[in-house]
Amino acid sequence: MPSEYVHPEVLVSAEWVLEHLKDPSVRIVESDEDVLLYDMAHIAGAVKIDWQGDLQDQLVRDYIDAAKFSDLCARAGIAPDTTVVFYGDKSNWWACYAFWTFKLFGHADCRILNGGRKYWEDHKFPMTTEKPSYPRANYAVKSSDEASIRAFRDDVMTHVKARKPLIDVRSSKEFTGEKLHMEDYPQEGALRGGHIPGAKSVPWSRAAADDGTFKSADALKAIYEAEIGLKPSDDVIAYCRIGERSSHTWFVLTYLLGYANVRNYDGSWTEWGNLVRAPIEKGA
Repeated sequence: MPSEYVHPEVLVSAEWVLEHLKDPSVRIVESDEDVLLYDMAHIAGAVKIDWQGDLQDQLVRDYIDAAKFSDLCARAGIAPDTTVVFYGDKSNWWACYAFWTFKLFGHADCRILNGGRKYWEDHKFPMTTEKPSYPRANYAVKSSDEASIRAFRDDVMTHVKARKPLIDVRSSKEFTGEKLHMEDYPQEGALRGGHIPGAKSVPWSRAAADDGTFKSADALKAIYEAEIGLKPSDDVIAYCRIGERSSHTWFVLTYLLGYANVRNYDGSWTEWGNLVRAPIEKGA
């Protein structure tokens, strides 16, 4: 990976993945918006982890608990020292979401396949429909990084009052309040459109190149630092509609640009746009 990234080790190339398909210390994980893609074809040996069915609690709007996460990893043959490489559709936004969730539970070695599923398919790397089976691993969550990488609504309210940096990574029309979701998606999830007061609009997709890979460090600095004035020392909260697109921006700021204090507000606009007495702004 380009050496100009602060943490290039968290990105792996398609060639690296190809060389490690049979490495028992590596587990490839596919996580997509389109839940049918994995069954159509996937990287050999890859397991599917669905953001909603596998990572979300089905009764509380929250993640599964540590015991269920441990069981999920054990069933996938993932041990605490396994290198887990995530990839998926939409320029890896769901892969970054799964990466972020694994970091919530303190998994040490998480990486992203640069370019994701699109890059792998476009360059005609081999795929299969065979579903792998791995011996059950031993996995126990030992720590949590939640406080350092996850923001809740009270944290955001404090951020607003302190005028600290908030990054809205949704589409421009969602930011202005014209839409409640992206174009061509059901317009649902919130009673009000707009953005959190003081937030700057930087759609997540600006960080991705046409081939699905991440843009260079210089290009990313031009967006986040030259355009909106962020600094690596800033205390930053990113949000979108439900937290998946903002996990992509969280990854970019934290690992590619080396920002030390970035949190993802996964309640995002679905929560804030429905929250009684929560202030909003409309327009650009």
